[in-house]
Amino acid sequence: MAAELTAHHRRLAQQKREAITSAATELFLDRGYDGTSLARIAGAAGVSKSTLFKQFPTKAALFEAIVTESWQRDASDTAAQPRVGDLRSGLAAIGHRYADLIGQPRMAGLFRIVIAELPRFPELGRMQFQLGKLPYFASVQHYLESAKEAGNADVPDAESAPNQFLGMIANYVLWPRMLLTGWNPAASDIHNAVEEAVQTMLARYTPDPTHPAWTNRSGRPSSTTAPARSTAGE
Repeated sequence: MAAELTAHHRRLAQQKREAITSAATELFLDRGYDGTSLARIAGAAGVSKSTLFKQFPTKAALFEAIVTESWQRDASDTAAQPRVGDLRSGLAAIGHRYADLIGQPRMAGLFRIVIAELPRFPELGRMQFQLGKLPYFASVQHYLESAKEAGNADVPDAESAPNQFLGMIANYVLWPRMLLTGWNPAASDIHNAVEEAVQTMLARYTPDPTHPAWTNRSGRPSSTTAPARSTAGE
């Protein structure tokens, strides 16, 4: 019984936390970061001020939680750890997961808050970069480095490659939404955008199985077979 009560209390606390961060995001967008008080957020979330202050003693702590939770929304998803042995499926898993993440209204709202408040509150931009974007890009960099070590990717610069890949996806899924209020591409269009980004990465970073650097100890080509490259235009 005690364990059931503890689990119940944890669920209630999580529900209240989600209500607080959701209300805060909406109010930050509507009234601005500076124009939104913690008391107003508590009222909009339907919780007491003491409950809010217990979880978030400052507005900066609340915004930090919004950033972290927005970027780590799917951290427990098994797709977050794609197989290193298959570069195509691994990049596809990462790409589609990223498109789902940045396509959420909450993520677009977060970017709008940071962009609008950056001149007066530069710390918001630092939080967004250091707590959200940078760790996410680092996880993709780690995947590419692991793929390279396994002999499934030829990535000379594992720092720029994630920017290339995720940038191609964000340029279609996220950034038009910042300027065009009616931007809402169909799921099939987003899928195609991700697949095109995957194809571009494969064309650039699939190792040449005949190159000496990508042969096994017996001197024979690696068992990893590069996908056929497009001969369009030849």
